[in-house]
Amino acid sequence: QVQLVESGGGLVQAGDSLRLSCAASGRTFSNYAMGWFRQAPGKEREFVAAISWNGGTTYYADSMKGRFAISRDNAKNTVYLQMNSLKPEDTAVYYCAVNRAAWGTRREYEYDYWGQGTQVTVSS
Repeated sequence: QVQLVESGGGLVQAGDSLRLSCAASGRTFSNYAMGWFRQAPGKEREFVAAISWNGGTTYYADSMKGRFAISRDNAKNTVYLQMNSLKPEDTAVYYCAVNRAAWGTRREYEYDYWGQGTQVTVSS
């Protein structure tokens, strides 16, 4: 059974930074791409970032480019999302997910396992 546990969310002010972590267990973590998605109140879940199995390739939603950075530590079975220059519109529940392949995609349906999410709230 694959388990993903996100942490690092919280309440911050606009312009602040946060680093989210996602600890994985139950699968050979290093074989698969990982992704971060988010869901704001009243909106559909959207893609944030993804990273390939070895960390060599990353993908970002256009609105996050330059502000967010995804990384992974396969020795720790953990993927991270560094979020800088946070804006109130970044307020959402952030989820990490395991992709079914090694290279990662933006497509939600290609992610097989999901964490429970961590709340990020950015005040203005």
